Formats: sequence, structure tokens, C-alpha cells
Amino acid sequence: MLDIQISGLAPDYVPYSDGWELQRSIHHDVVSGARPDTLLLLEHEAVYTAGKRTEPQDRPQDGTAVIDVDRGGKITWHGPGQLVGYPIVRLPEPMDVVAHVRRLERLLIDVLQPLGVNGYQVEGRSGVWVRRPLGEDKVAAIGVRVQQGVTMHGFAINCDNSLAGFCGIIPCGITDAGVTTISEIVGAEVTPSDIVQPVAAAFAAEYATEVAA
Repeated sequence: MLDIQISGLAPDYVPYSDGWELQRSIHHDVVSGARPDTLLLLEHEAVYTAGKRTEPQDRPQDGTAVIDVDRGGKITWHGPGQLVGYPIVRLPEPMDVVAHVRRLERLLIDVLQPLGVNGYQVEGRSGVWVRRPLGEDKVAAIGVRVQQGVTMHGFAINCDNSLAGFCGIIPCGITDAGVTTISEIVGAEVTPSDIVQPVAAAFAAEYATEVAA
């Protein structure tokens, strides 16, 4: 069973610190068995977050504040127009974090395909990628952490957000690829509210299948 909680969408953006506190509270309850696996879906206020592999040169050079977090990966941006998902789920034994990331990628690829986004996985890189005129662009980023067998952090799907927030950083530390949005790809406005239910339904079906098996 997967409990799905929509915690705030435009115009009710969730400050990153509030989302982080909610994650930790739910993680504690999932670890203890007090609640089932949970997926949080939300939009954040604009913020930069830096994963454990972030280097000094990866950070914005204009003094913009950055929140250091305990997920994997490097620096990224979250903000309005981006659907963020935090699957807080217990991994089966033997624990395979890479398999968890790949599973998230496949789920997101399947959700985006009916919208006209032909996403794919790239060997050695996390996230969902698309072919663009100038090369490969990332449309959904993934960064996770596992503590006491239960995951935290998760994915961010660029829907109709401005890409200006990515201009002052090297998103996820990748210098030879870009960032795009669903709206840019399909040539029409697609908001987080437009895709939140398909994302929720895909996760519900995936985890229901797992439980039933």
C-alpha cells in the first residue's frame, strides 16, 4: 500500500524547510511501522539545494542562498512550475538503491509519454532525458538517500517552470547537457496540477502491484 499526499500546489507553494521537516517526520513513521510507504507531491518556493557531491565551483557565484541536503548528487533548483515528488518507501532486501532510481525513471517515462514527451534513461546518469535540437536535455531530475532501509528525497519534473534558475549553476554537475520542461517540449502549457493525478495514479498502480505480488 502507498499513501499519496498532495502537500501543496500553486499558489500554495511549500517552503523547502517545511517540506524537509515533513519528509523527516514521515520517514520516522515509515521506519517505525507507524504508517505505510508514502509519496509526497508538491511545488516548492524557489530554492537551490546542494547534494553531498556538490563542489564549491558548482554553487551560484552571486551570493544566492543554497540549502545543503543529505541526498546524493550535486546542486539543483526547485521552484514554481516544477512538480516535486518524495517517495518515502521501504526498499526490499537485498537493498539496491540504483534499482530504486531506475524504477523511478521508468515510472516517470511512462507518465510523460502520453503527453508527447519521449523520455529515456541514460547509462551512468540519473533522471529522465529527451533528445533536443542541440543535444540531450533533462526533463526530470532524481536524487535520493536511504536511511534505515527507507528512502528520502526523490524526483522533480520540470513542467512549466522558468529555466532561469538553472542559468547560474551547473545543474546536477552535468556540463555537456541541458535542462528543459514539458511545456517547452510539447509547445503547450503543462502545469504541475495537470500531471499530479497521472503521477499519483502511476505510483499507486506500481506499488499496488508490488504489494499484491
